[in-house]
Amino acid sequence: MKKTLLILGAILMAIAVQAKNYSISTPNTTLIVTATEGEPLLFRYYGARAEMSDIFAAGRTVKQEAYPAYGTYCEKPFASLVKQHDGDNAVNFVVEKVEQGTVDGLSKLTISLRDTAHPTLLVKVNYSAYSDCDIVKMNTEYINEGKRPVVLQKYMSAVLPIQSDNCVLLHLDGSSKNECNEHIEPLTNGVRVISTQSLSQMAKYNNASFMLGLDGRLEETNCPVIAGSLIWMGNFHFEFHNTLQTTSPTLFMGGINPAASDYTLMGKRSLATPEMVFTYTNNGKGEATRTFHRWARHHQLLDGTKEREVLLNSWEGVHFDTTPESLQGMVTDFAKLGGEMFVVDDGWFGPKYPRNNDKTSLGDWGIAKSKLPNGIRPLIDLTHKNGMKFGIWIEPEMVNVKSELYEKHPDWVLRHPDFEPNYGRGGGQMLLDLTNPQVQDFVFKVVDDILTENPDVYYIKWDNNMGMRNASSQYLPKALQSNLQVDFTLALEKILKRIRAKYPKVVIQLCASGGTRLNYGFMPYFQEMWTSDQTDAFHRIQIQWGALNFYPSNMLAAHVGSAYSKYTQRLIPIKFRFDVASMCRLGMEMVPAKLNPAEREYAQRAIAEYKKIRPVVQQGDLYRLISPYEGDKNLTSLMYVSENKEKAVLFAYRHLIRENLSQPIIRLQGLNPNAKYSIREVAPEFVNKPVKISGKTISSKMLMEEGIVMPELTNRYKSNVPLSEVRATNDWRSVVLELTEVK
Repeated sequence: MKKTLLILGAILMAIAVQAKNYSISTPNTTLIVTATEGEPLLFRYYGARAEMSDIFAAGRTVKQEAYPAYGTYCEKPFASLVKQHDGDNAVNFVVEKVEQGTVDGLSKLTISLRDTAHPTLLVKVNYSAYSDCDIVKMNTEYINEGKRPVVLQKYMSAVLPIQSDNCVLLHLDGSSKNECNEHIEPLTNGVRVISTQSLSQMAKYNNASFMLGLDGRLEETNCPVIAGSLIWMGNFHFEFHNTLQTTSPTLFMGGINPAASDYTLMGKRSLATPEMVFTYTNNGKGEATRTFHRWARHHQLLDGTKEREVLLNSWEGVHFDTTPESLQGMVTDFAKLGGEMFVVDDGWFGPKYPRNNDKTSLGDWGIAKSKLPNGIRPLIDLTHKNGMKFGIWIEPEMVNVKSELYEKHPDWVLRHPDFEPNYGRGGGQMLLDLTNPQVQDFVFKVVDDILTENPDVYYIKWDNNMGMRNASSQYLPKALQSNLQVDFTLALEKILKRIRAKYPKVVIQLCASGGTRLNYGFMPYFQEMWTSDQTDAFHRIQIQWGALNFYPSNMLAAHVGSAYSKYTQRLIPIKFRFDVASMCRLGMEMVPAKLNPAEREYAQRAIAEYKKIRPVVQQGDLYRLISPYEGDKNLTSLMYVSENKEKAVLFAYRHLIRENLSQPIIRLQGLNPNAKYSIREVAPEFVNKPVKISGKTISSKMLMEEGIVMPELTNRYKSNVPLSEVRATNDWRSVVLELTEVK
């Protein structure tokens, strides 16, 4: 009897610790982990959706610790490094509990891992999958159940083993006015790191998004791709390891940048790491992009399915010269062009120190009476009288040394008490310390006061022109200074949530010296992003092309600037500028009165035509056709297709005309394969002389398989612009076509 009981006990124990595979799935992908109580969590598969038995039978699984920690096998990459109160930093995470269910359309899988050496430390590894798009999410949560603090020295959000030793990486880098440069490179042996340390301008040099081609290629169609993006408003860190292991030769991990960010987690407290989103497809990077765009519009971007207005921003037109005389004419002239909104940019505030340049006044958000004697109410009324909405610029996270705010609260800024501050823009700009609750209240009050006093302000441009320079908080105690970068970011999110709770409908654009905050972490609180301060249309093609890899067109603001670019000293005609800006959310950034009569007539037509194609451009599926980074790098083409495939808009840009240049073939994508489409040129330069293909009806088979040729993209021609601009016009050629399915 005793022997029988022992055998039965052994069987029950074996059943209790038996390995079990868990999966979550999207419509076309599956993710699998293996969880055994008392053993490390194992990652097994992420790829095309299939039966679990088929995946294992085909040998398409990996066997990699799903959340490796420093402590038991130290020569391998680790995602977690924790220092206990006694100095011990060896960790051994094992499975304690598995929870699985569905919440708000998300399939959720949470595995709790307990540290066997320090049982008061718990880490939850979270996986989620959407039921309506091929997106999975990963993150972790650290829970200190003890009374004493622990220090998190590395605390990644996601670990993704990949069964490929021949990966190609796409990532974006750049700087202000040169954002989102697309780079594609092979992952060689070793470790490739992409990270940023600018904090409040976390996307200034690198973007927290990537794509991996898994078979040595990264093409628009017909190749396996994994794409990922970190949803986080602070510094990030990506690692790509060529581990040379048999089943998982490539390993990705990503999350908060651990550099100078040891996080002291007090007893009975927790810290959730930011979520990473991933998609997998066998249909190339084009499908990965479209999946990101659909997910963003429906799940991440505020008002993602609503159309964005055509606006005029005052900055490039008048800079700090915000006087009634300079602004009123812009309002009335833009209304005549068909504009829908007018935005007063920098220069309207500063009761004591009027904002006449970038050296003063940040922090003092009252009207500068010397500039606007009657305040902004007359401008709001004039804008409304002209049938438009009104917007205004703020930079609430910043302060100038020359300001009333700094005079009253010098302790509210980030700076070390023993060091001379490193100033930002204008030589006197500093970053407010958002970890201070009083500062949080102040930033909220900036927005609250404007919208309380002017409830019909429809739009706010929220700017940020300085990354972190003085990494010391005057609010946090010395022992918690390394918490600054994480706590600063969490405080900003707290402020934004508070603003949105009171003002859910106001439209807010996020700007940071252009696009240096381009990240999905902001987008539950902002409807759009100012893509770049660079308004040179040729340069903008590459910037917008890069950003569109991961971010949808209605999130990206694109404005028509003056013919002459002060940044590049190029002269570009108005049609090309409008055609480039129409690729995203169209706006203008100039003084309309400075347009000559022909340009004014064209601008009016172009805005009217954009409104017709806006639903497809802002909500359609993107197909990239010819990259500005490939071939002769002299032609760019892309298109948007409506969800029902009844409408499409094609953009084509020739950057430079050369003698005897061959005529490019543009093969379209994404159309209804059994349909015919009528073609119409959108806003041709000459009303009665559209391109030759305009007015034709062509089968989608011909359009997609054989393609189209437009001689107008290569031929020289005479224009109705002044002689001084003829060469510029011949260099910069563009065509926009609207396609409509013929029923």
